[in-house]
Amino acid sequence: MWTEENNRLKKTFTFKNFNQAFGFMTKVALVAEKMDHHPYWTNVYNVVTFELSTHDAGDTVSDKDHTLAKAIDLLI
Repeated sequence: MWTEENNRLKKTFTFKNFNQAFGFMTKVALVAEKMDHHPYWTNVYNVVTFELSTHDAGDTVSDKDHTLAKAIDLLI
C-alpha cells in the first residue's frame, strides 16, 4: 500500500533477489519515461523504495504521482 507522508507517496517493494529487483526497476523506468514522470527511488540488493512527488507542482503529490503509483503496482 502506498502511503502519503511529507508531501510524498511512498512504498517499498521486496523481491527474492537482486535480479528480480533490477528487472522490476527496468520495467518501471520504461513506464516512467513514457509518462515523462521520473521517480525518486533507491535500491539495496532486493529492496526497491519509491518516493513520488511532482516538482512542477511544488514538490507535492499530484495526479501524476497517483497515476505512476498505480502503473508501478501493475508491474508486480
